[in-house]
Amino acid sequence: MKLVEPPSCSSLSAIVFIGKNSRGHWVAQEQSGLYGGLFVSRAQAYKYALFENGHHPETIVEVSRGIELDMAGRPASDAPQATGVLARRFA
Repeated sequence: MKLVEPPSCSSLSAIVFIGKNSRGHWVAQEQSGLYGGLFVSRAQAYKYALFENGHHPETIVEVSRGIELDMAGRPASDAPQATGVLARRFA
């Protein structure tokens, strides 16, 4: 019998936050700033996030508050946390 680890336990896929910025554009941003982009629609932001994270929808979190694209490449410890933020996971 082969044991299979659930996708949510995978350490290979980073969390990707998506949401609208202050100008109304959609943002997709990997939790540590490794990759991200601006998009005209939620669908395009989600499609980009899926492509970049290896097609793991369980690691995409839509935030309800504003999110700004930050490509400074902050360490993971400085990245925005999903705790305390109203968020919706895609799965």
